[in-house]
Amino acid sequence: MSKKLTSRATDYSKWYNELVVKADLAENSGVRGMMVIKPYGYAIWEKMQAELDKMFKETGHENAYFPLFIPKSYFSKEASHVDGFAKECAVVTHYRLKNDADGKVIVDPAAKLDEELIVRPTSETIIWDTYKRWIESYRDLPLLINQWANVVRWEMRTRLFLRTAEFLWQEGHTAHATKAEALAEAEQMHQVYTTFAQNFMAMPVIKGRKTANERFAGALETFTIEALMQDGKALQAGTSHFLGQSFSKAFDVKFTNKEGKQENVWATSWGVTTRLIGALIMTHSDDNGLVLPPKLAPIQVVIVPIFRNDEQLDLITEKVDPIIKALRANGVSVKFDHRTTHKPGWKFAEYELKGVPLRIAIGPRDIENGTVELARRDTLSKEIVQQDNLVETITDLLEEIQNTLYNKALSFRDTHITEVNSFEEFKTVLEEKGGFIAAHWDGTVETEHKIKELTKATIRCIALDSKEEAGNCVLTGAPSKQRVLFAKAY
Repeated sequence: MSKKLTSRATDYSKWYNELVVKADLAENSGVRGMMVIKPYGYAIWEKMQAELDKMFKETGHENAYFPLFIPKSYFSKEASHVDGFAKECAVVTHYRLKNDADGKVIVDPAAKLDEELIVRPTSETIIWDTYKRWIESYRDLPLLINQWANVVRWEMRTRLFLRTAEFLWQEGHTAHATKAEALAEAEQMHQVYTTFAQNFMAMPVIKGRKTANERFAGALETFTIEALMQDGKALQAGTSHFLGQSFSKAFDVKFTNKEGKQENVWATSWGVTTRLIGALIMTHSDDNGLVLPPKLAPIQVVIVPIFRNDEQLDLITEKVDPIIKALRANGVSVKFDHRTTHKPGWKFAEYELKGVPLRIAIGPRDIENGTVELARRDTLSKEIVQQDNLVETITDLLEEIQNTLYNKALSFRDTHITEVNSFEEFKTVLEEKGGFIAAHWDGTVETEHKIKELTKATIRCIALDSKEEAGNCVLTGAPSKQRVLFAKAY
């Protein structure tokens, strides 16, 4: 397969799809809309998972696991929740297959379930049914649980990582004694996601609240982090929901407070998914392939030996072994690619495509001179450096690359936030520049729907740092107290 990609400027969507496949991240499966995550793509998810899991546990959360199947009756207990997911639910109706008279495999009509089961699109209902058995008094609170799982949402239009019928995620579900505690939890996890996106993904995000129309089904408040991709479209990278008492009332989850009175608990839920891998790709990568921030790169440094015979390879290997040990001792992931089945040029192209942050090339002449060639993936620059200071040089460079990628993405994001004051200006900026559009909105669902219908732009969020500012709605001219952020989005 050719490693050359369609350029982003020519066809951004095609570039993205080609890159996911050619960089060995994922591929389509035999099931419509569901993907196979390949080892290299899964390695990125494992690094994301490890860092997030550490952050969750540092904030007092524990991991558990809940069933994949949810009784259909559970969904009917929370009306707005079922309204939000009804069109995406996969339903299990039978539990057995059999062969008919012609030997064809069919569903056994005698094996119909007494109650149909929903393949989880999210787990609030099954979890709150469980919490009813776990919570009795204020001593059982707060209950801080997270699960790493897969979910199914029967999407009709899919794209690898960004929108698939099945995806991997984590979902936190917490129970609290008071409204204030639950709201503080939702805000805390919103900040955890922000910190992860910016410090590990090198991806700047805008912290905000969703409009009532865009909130999670059943939530009283949804906090979001919104990122901007290189094609000027927004991507929702993580959400944290204040659920109030709707689920605890629906499932009759009560606790005895310190005064001996019964109260319904207060709830939150929060999650991020494998679409973060799509966000990572589209935030940093270029026409040559992936560009990965060092903190999430499965391989941070690759060493490619330049040799003509086994004797030279043995000499290089002897010199490289202590370098590898020293780098690993400093927490750097290293691969020594000494395969004889591929030439160095092929390997250079492969690791460039896969976004390995640093590449070392070393041959017999380098050993004589005490040097190596060190190449950066983010800038595609090369330099000759001394072997004596190599570990320190590499650790410093990895930190520099991480910061450089963040600052580059931040500059792009900030130059693509545009204030507009008329609908004509709104449409022009949306089509010609893209990015976030800061505009006044009259606060009505009708106007929100109309703008989406006319432009395909949605309100991504009401930024938390947005200041009050008197103005007029760009569409209706009605009074407005602050700007909100619109964009076309994934």
